[in-house]
Amino acid sequence: MGEQITIALTKGRIEKETLALLERADFNMSFMADKGRNLIFESPDGQFRFLLVKAPDVTTYVHHGVADMGVVGKDVLIEHPAGFLEMLDLNFGLCKFSVASVPTYNPSDHKRKRIATKYPRVAMEHFKQKGEDVEIISIQGSVEIAPVLGLADAIVDIVETGNTLVANGLVVFEDICRISSRLIVNNASIKNKPQVLTFIKKLEDIVGNEEVPFR
Repeated sequence: MGEQITIALTKGRIEKETLALLERADFNMSFMADKGRNLIFESPDGQFRFLLVKAPDVTTYVHHGVADMGVVGKDVLIEHPAGFLEMLDLNFGLCKFSVASVPTYNPSDHKRKRIATKYPRVAMEHFKQKGEDVEIISIQGSVEIAPVLGLADAIVDIVETGNTLVANGLVVFEDICRISSRLIVNNASIKNKPQVLTFIKKLEDIVGNEEVPFR
C-alpha cells in the first residue's frame, strides 16, 4: 500500500456527489455513510483520508499541502486563486455566473454602474473585459434584494434554477461563465505521490474530457 492520499471536500452537495463518483470508480465509501459531526475520516484500509471543510478552505488546504487534492466549485477557484493545479472538470454542481437585475435595468446605459455581488473578482473582471468601470458593492447575504432596494443597479451571482431571481422580480441580462465542480491537486503531491496520478486517471476515465454544458 502506498502513501495515504488526503482529499479536502466541500461539505454538502459537492461532498455527496464526489462520494457517489468515487463509488462509481470502485472505491468503497461506506465508511463515510454515518458522519455525525466528524470532519476527518480515514478509510479502513488507510488509503484515503477525507477532510470536510467550507468551500474557500479547500483551496487553502490543498495550497499548503495539508490535502493532496480537493473538490470545489469553479466559482471558488476564480475568487480564490492560489498555488494548486486544476486537473479535472467533474461535470457536476453545474450552474453559471450571471448578471441580473430588475426588468427596467439598462445594460447599455453608459453611467457608472453599481454592481452588488459576493464575487467581487468575477464581477470586476467581467466588466473590465467589457471596458466598463463599475463600483463593486460586496454583499455577503441575499444579494438579490440589492437592485430592488436601489442599493445597486445590478448583481453578479450564481444562477442554478433561476427561481430565486424570479421570486424577487429579477431577470438575467447576461451570462458570464459556466461553473462546475473541479478536482484540484497540490503541486508537490502530484510529483511525489504516484498514486495521486493513478487516482486522477481513474476519475478521468469516468467523467471523460468533454465539458457538459449547463442548460
